Amino acid sequence: MTEEIIIAGFGGQGVLSMGKILATTGMKQGLNVSWFPSYGPEMRGGTSNVTVILSDERISSPVLNEFDTAIILNQPSLDKFENSVKPGGILIYDPHGITRHPERTDIKIYQIEASNKAVETGNMKIFNMFVLGGYLKLKPIVSFEYIEEGLKESLPERHHHLIPANLNAIKVGQEIIKQIR
Repeated sequence: MTEEIIIAGFGGQGVLSMGKILATTGMKQGLNVSWFPSYGPEMRGGTSNVTVILSDERISSPVLNEFDTAIILNQPSLDKFENSVKPGGILIYDPHGITRHPERTDIKIYQIEASNKAVETGNMKIFNMFVLGGYLKLKPIVSFEYIEEGLKESLPERHHHLIPANLNAIKVGQEIIKQIR
């Protein structure tokens, strides 16, 4: 089993931390992991992405051109990565700020209104955890029992009081994701 994922959006949306939490959780579960971030010099507000590979086999390279799953959080990332999803793969996106929705017919497309849910809860910092929850509903590659450990190791200790809210957001994300195509 190998899962190759690209998570992409604007800096400040929690793209890199979502990937780090997923990778750390995978390590806690005993998987082989690669976490390969990429971001522009402007960071917050600029585009960023992270490639995460989770596998029960050795990982030969962190550099990928095609992905099993793309998690897309803005229009520039959709434009760049929609065609990088392998046929039969999954594209998950938040429609907030998207002007051209995914068009491919050879992949499964899911929408998660994480931005709206974060605004509704009054806590934009857990936006990425709604998205992560939606992904984990579709691909439960890491067990929920390891997520708390992954959060504890990934988040600075000063933010550990937010772990219950993060765990709850992951559960809510599993409820709000819906298949488009």
